[in-house]
Amino acid sequence: MSEKEMSRLITSPLEKIRQTKLVAIIRSHSLKGLENTVGSLYRGGIRAVEITMNTPGALAGIERMKEKYPELLMGAGTVLDSETARLAILSGADFILTPTSKKETIETANRYNVPIIPGVMTPTEALTAYEYGAQMVKIFPIRSLGPKYLSDLKGPLPFVETMAVGGISLENAADYLQAGASALGIGSSLVDEKLVMSGDYAEIERRAACFAAIAQTFD
Repeated sequence: MSEKEMSRLITSPLEKIRQTKLVAIIRSHSLKGLENTVGSLYRGGIRAVEITMNTPGALAGIERMKEKYPELLMGAGTVLDSETARLAILSGADFILTPTSKKETIETANRYNVPIIPGVMTPTEALTAYEYGAQMVKIFPIRSLGPKYLSDLKGPLPFVETMAVGGISLENAADYLQAGASALGIGSSLVDEKLVMSGDYAEIERRAACFAAIAQTFD
């Protein structure tokens, strides 16, 4: 194992997200589909995966994937309240993502020392989430705003780290990283439900490798 790989094993979850710059977003209809998808993502170079809480059996899925891929960061997404955040953390979630910003949810994650990345859209929301204790915020849905919005936001709020989510693709991923995003949350352009349903995990692996190659150019 190289020195760089060793260093990444001992970093915090948030630092690992900063380093790898990619979080794959998964919604799956079965545990088997989830396992196959995560395996394909891992082989393609993805090292952080978010299982949305509106996935059937999401908590069991987090536990299972943590057992099978202990070196992979497993997060819980679409977390809407503090109790769901607590259950996800107790199930082994390494990080929490939310579509909105709630003080109580951020406080719960911080109490357990688990990174939380709440969803925001405006400068006011971004600053408020930061003041609540979030170290990184999720600009969502970024497709409505574009890469320039991130660089504009960095002007008055250079201390707020951002993850761009919602509409990230192979065609625009580099643009968002160039604009200042610390990380990207990637959904259907990486884990297309049609690919999962048809069992085309090789294509998911190929897409993962393409995204990983883009992220590596920003190391």
